[in-house]
Amino acid sequence: MLKGRKVSGRGEAVAATYAFGPAEDDVIIKHRLLTRTTTTRGEPPLKKLQKKFTAFVSEIEKDDADNYSDCDKLARAFLQELTTFEIPLLKSKAIVDANIREQENFNELKDETNRQILIAQNDIEDLKKLLEESKVERRHKEECEAIRKLIAQQPPRSETQKLITQLEKEIMALDMENTAGSRLLELRKKQFALLLHVVDELQNTIEEEQKNLVEEMRIATEELKNGMENGSGGSEAMTIDQ
Repeated sequence: MLKGRKVSGRGEAVAATYAFGPAEDDVIIKHRLLTRTTTTRGEPPLKKLQKKFTAFVSEIEKDDADNYSDCDKLARAFLQELTTFEIPLLKSKAIVDANIREQENFNELKDETNRQILIAQNDIEDLKKLLEESKVERRHKEECEAIRKLIAQQPPRSETQKLITQLEKEIMALDMENTAGSRLLELRKKQFALLLHVVDELQNTIEEEQKNLVEEMRIATEELKNGMENGSGGSEAMTIDQ
């Protein structure tokens, strides 16, 4: 598979060629792990080990009593190849064990991280509550400060008390004046009622005197009239007698 990429070199685009793609790389890596192959070229170690073992077994199975040295040589070569093949296995086992431990450490770290996250979330919730309480407390402090400033603008308590005392005295004086006025008004009502009564009695007396005066004048008039009539009758009798 071919892949192209741009590299900075004289401002030109250079096409890079890769031997394998991602899918082929996975297959090759898996094959290397199974066969302990470290390179794509040359004979795989497992196959080399198999050849050494086959050569050793073939030499043993020969009916030749003089091939002891050859068998010993092939056995040593097989054991050396086996050791060579075993070392990567031990390395792989060590890597696997290290990966397992790393995985366990990662899981522990993950659990610890999750626990710390939960603790942090709880702390955040607590801090939110504290923030709200702080906001309320600050608002109360601001209100108290506003009230304090308003109180500070008012006159001192001594002056206020003095003003209150003065107002109480004025109220008492007004109450006394009101009481005196009420008493004077009541007295004036009684005097006016008495005056009306006196006027009414005086009017009755005047009317009675006027009636009596009219009656006396009537009687005097009648008496005068009667006297005049009597005088006129006496003169006539005297004239006749002469």
